[in-house]
Amino acid sequence: MKRKIYTKLLDWKHRSNGKTAILIEGARRIGKTYIIEEFAKKEYKSYIIIDFSKVSKDIIDIFENNINDFDSFFNRLEILFGIKLYRRESIVVFDEVQLYPRARQLIKHLVADGRYDFAETGSLISLHRNVKDILIPSEEERIKMYPMDFEEYLWAVENELTYDYIKDCYNKLKPLGQALHKKALNLFREYMLVGGMPLAVLSYSKDKDFEKAEFEKKQICDLYIEDINKFANSEKTKAKKIFNYIPTQLQKKSKKITYANMKKNTRSSDYEKAFMFLDESMMIHICNNVTDPAFPLALSVNDNEKKCYMLDTGLLITECLKGEKYISSEIYKSILFDKLFINEGMFMENVVACSLVKRDEKLYYYKHNDTVKSENDMEIDFLIQRNGKICPVEIKSSVYKRHSSLDKFITKYKRKISQAYILYQKDVLIRDDIYHLPVYMAGLV
Repeated sequence: MKRKIYTKLLDWKHRSNGKTAILIEGARRIGKTYIIEEFAKKEYKSYIIIDFSKVSKDIIDIFENNINDFDSFFNRLEILFGIKLYRRESIVVFDEVQLYPRARQLIKHLVADGRYDFAETGSLISLHRNVKDILIPSEEERIKMYPMDFEEYLWAVENELTYDYIKDCYNKLKPLGQALHKKALNLFREYMLVGGMPLAVLSYSKDKDFEKAEFEKKQICDLYIEDINKFANSEKTKAKKIFNYIPTQLQKKSKKITYANMKKNTRSSDYEKAFMFLDESMMIHICNNVTDPAFPLALSVNDNEKKCYMLDTGLLITECLKGEKYISSEIYKSILFDKLFINEGMFMENVVACSLVKRDEKLYYYKHNDTVKSENDMEIDFLIQRNGKICPVEIKSSVYKRHSSLDKFITKYKRKISQAYILYQKDVLIRDDIYHLPVYMAGLV
């Protein structure tokens, strides 16, 4: 599957020229191993991948006894893997490096040796916890990897043309036209249902079978709960409550986390470590509340209020439907064509959050409750920063008639705003200096 992170790996290879190693970090099952192997196959004369989740004792023995003699170290690797390494034309990959931190510490000396390139992959859920007794190498560059975005999804289902036209319409701020807009919106709704986890996308793309995709997504959700039980230590009960509570929270009008709903008489500070664990693992995306919508937004974060989204909207839908023992393709098609009553707004907001995060945006939202005049209340779904100013982004359903919060926000903070956006299910429209964009353009805003 074609992934955009490949371009970043290629940039690292040419820019670094062996002076640094690259670490791909991210959640479980997002395709880290796949993409690094594809990169190694295409860009190097030979490669060795050492998978520390199933490494043999003979390989560990090399790391234990031969690190002071790199000639012997590499010679033994070549013999055990049956692969010849070529100076400056080969790469050695430490896959699931978090399971053997000593290999990560060795990166400093391997890079200094200079004869090969080095890459690492690691699941953040344990990568941050397995560094207690090692020195993190400064020669290690890091890039984050996420589930597939909408454009990558279209590549995977062999649709190479649609997103190019979407980008062209976005750049020119022109409508797609009724037929193409309808097609793009249906594809985007399909993407939300399937999600961007590679195994689910692959299962669906072969036969257009939602049930196969659902099976893969259930497996991944179960795996994440197992990881929480295994790695969250004393915070596992709270971390599981947060993870399981996300669908309930997002269905509500106010999507901020309500701690008392998870357990009575609790405060935000009681869940701080659990949120940190889930955030570090990249299972969730935290959206911080700001009290002053001014650049830079990080200076006015309110730590007591936040919203929480799942790393993948397909997984969110699976979590919402998990009470059903069997989810048929007919149920998915009913959701796809809007024939089954379901709170679609929560999925739209989640998919926009994921789209912003995949562009390395920090998530912020604004909420103001006026204790004197309730008509002055306002809430903006997302705020992004551009050139020293802010851009409010509102998510709306296709049948919405008003955007009173956005109007009040623009009136009050006009001098701080670069551009205001509404993401909805209709075609491109500019009205009252507000850009109304179809939700499938979320990754372009």
